[in-house]
Amino acid sequence: MSDAAWMEQIKYDEQGLVPAIVQDAASKEVLMLAYMNRESLAKTLETRQTWFWSRSRGELWNKGATSGHTQEVVSLKYDCDGDTLLVAVKQNGPACHTGAYSCFYRGETGENAGQAPQDRFAPLANLETTIAQRDAERPEGSYTTYLFEKGLDKILKKIGEETAEVIIAGKNRDAKELQAEAADLIFHLMVLLREQRIPLDNVMDELEFRHRKPVKKD
Repeated sequence: MSDAAWMEQIKYDEQGLVPAIVQDAASKEVLMLAYMNRESLAKTLETRQTWFWSRSRGELWNKGATSGHTQEVVSLKYDCDGDTLLVAVKQNGPACHTGAYSCFYRGETGENAGQAPQDRFAPLANLETTIAQRDAERPEGSYTTYLFEKGLDKILKKIGEETAEVIIAGKNRDAKELQAEAADLIFHLMVLLREQRIPLDNVMDELEFRHRKPVKKD
């Protein structure tokens, strides 16, 4: 479908606007809500950078044009009614003007309220979000910040070191040490995935594919 035909599916409100939910394509975290009109949506499709309509200023604005915290569009979807957009992006730096990774950092009990795990794999999802936050906000004194600022070679070196520690713990049959070192290895692998902008979902999909793949018989 062409961009023009795609845009014809969108239903704007009486002000000519449609809400756009912006999501980190890697962590799946919802980053912000803004509004687009026909012109800003066309520019978003054309440039693959997010453009919105400022209701307060009455003008178009390109996210990150001033701050440098740009959003590279990965995909655009509209909902079943065609009156809401979902924009998946590669987020550079914080999405919120406050410097927070996401604009949605306030929970029911106060700021930065955590979410209760919903299943046994929730810690992985929570860790992915935390790593994405550290990448975007770069808080001083954070070990994750240190890794991102040192760069790819440092991250890979740590993965090598943690892999060796896992091997040693396994060889020694030290269950407590093995689970601790395995956790360290998983953490550093997830930092690498974030550095490469690869969602954890992609790894899960690969595992699911392998699980369902027919076993070849000799």
